[in-house]
Amino acid sequence: MPKQARKRITLYSDGSSLGNPGPGGYGGILEYNGHIKEYFGGEDHTTNNRMELRGVIEGLKLLKEPCDVEVVSDSSYVVKAINEWLPGWIRKDFKKVKNIDLWKEYLEVSKPHTVRGTWVRGHNGHPQNERCDELARTEAERIQQSIKNKEQQ
Repeated sequence: MPKQARKRITLYSDGSSLGNPGPGGYGGILEYNGHIKEYFGGEDHTTNNRMELRGVIEGLKLLKEPCDVEVVSDSSYVVKAINEWLPGWIRKDFKKVKNIDLWKEYLEVSKPHTVRGTWVRGHNGHPQNERCDELARTEAERIQQSIKNKEQQ
């Protein structure tokens, strides 16, 4: 029986932090064969890089079977780490690497998949990147407003 080809998924992702660190959000789009799924989330106190990476992790968690995944991001930090830096970080046991907790989580959720990163220029009219930015920023602003409301009570 021939081996079935793996699904080719495009995962678009972006992160946002108001204050960096501050309230943050991530937004993503999974695209497969014309089907689109959007997702988003955030944290009260975080950085832009953490949200960029969280967006990729949460997108990978949504995949139900091993896939070939192209991560499209305007974060050179995330793209270069996925394509170049991770093997060296693993060899050095993540010494002097920031966001170790998230990189270890990324390694775990990416295991079943083949992942490669593609960098796109942010705020440059790329439709999916612009949508991910909007999802991330909206979530960061929602969290920021929620914090302000709690402080006023």
